Amino acid sequence: MKIEKRILCAQRLRRTPESFSWVDHRLVRDGHLQRASAPAWALYLVLVSVGDEHGLSYYSERSLARLLSLSEPEIIAARRTLVAAELIAYEAPLYQVLALEGGAA
Repeated sequence: MKIEKRILCAQRLRRTPESFSWVDHRLVRDGHLQRASAPAWALYLVLVSVGDEHGLSYYSERSLARLLSLSEPEIIAARRTLVAAELIAYEAPLYQVLALEGGAA
């Protein structure tokens, strides 16, 4: 059975904001989601949301922990997971969300 798409709430239709950021659909399609934990994906979402046009941002562990209701050690572990999965680069204090390359390893 084919599902026909239709707008469910026209009053709340998403528009591309001036300060545009995005989440690449290849995270799902290419199996990247299985490469990290929920806290790591929460961190990734914040980094994607706050990054500039090059994916760069700088937030302290303390600020990120407060934003995500996680401990600083959990932020550090999440960051290590994302770096190991080659989804972000980190060189204190800078984060860079990286372009996705191919599918999951």
